[in-house]
Amino acid sequence: MSRTGIIGGSGLYEIKGLTVKGKKNVTTPFGKPSDAYLIGEMGDREIVFLPRHGKGHSIPPHMINYRANIWGFKKLGVRNIISVSAVGGIRKDLKPGDIVVLDQVLDMTRNRKSTFYDGKGGVVHIDFTESYCPDLRSLLLRAGRSAKVALKKQVTYVAVDGPRLESAAEIKSFALLGGDVVGMTGMPEASLAREAEICYAGISVVANNAAGTSRRKLTVAEVMEAMHGATETIKKLLAKTFALIPEERECSCLDALKEAKI
Repeated sequence: MSRTGIIGGSGLYEIKGLTVKGKKNVTTPFGKPSDAYLIGEMGDREIVFLPRHGKGHSIPPHMINYRANIWGFKKLGVRNIISVSAVGGIRKDLKPGDIVVLDQVLDMTRNRKSTFYDGKGGVVHIDFTESYCPDLRSLLLRAGRSAKVALKKQVTYVAVDGPRLESAAEIKSFALLGGDVVGMTGMPEASLAREAEICYAGISVVANNAAGTSRRKLTVAEVMEAMHGATETIKKLLAKTFALIPEERECSCLDALKEAKI
């Protein structure tokens, strides 16, 4: 049985309905993952869950060991990963509480280790035209229709280092570049999954309006409140998605390293 991975972000530290069978601590060549992986079942699917920020949300976004996290999923036999995160809404039609399925990335991070191939074992240039697995993304949208969960699509995620929130000028520039939402954890998570030849898709909850797009002060409390309010909806969406994921993959993520090595 193939395994599906879930990475939970701010406000999502466990998944209701997931029957936990055990925990697994994983060692990797890149250090320790954020936490122990929870191994469980939801319906007839085997699920591996990892809290991105660790137990008690103790790891800030710029300190997450993204390489270890993705490597750990690979080591545990995970073929598909669904990332759940909170974001700020840049696009005017995106309101707090909206759930979006991501399809493109603008990477504004600067100081993160973003590849498994840092000169050892060859040089690799993966194709990242499609930032998220198109097949897994399509399944999320299909699951949304089946579960009657309203989802926004054609959404570009702007990844920033954090941990500070963005300035109004930065958000204005991101909008001019085509950014729709902003967050601190989307990269290099997505590209590392591609290097590991794991299908990866992202769903995000719009937790607030990004800096300068409203007159309200941005607070952490509203992020947590938005995620808490969306938990049941996300659970329903994930359950429907798990049931749709096929045992055998046919997308290009499976062969991401083919013709990518020098």
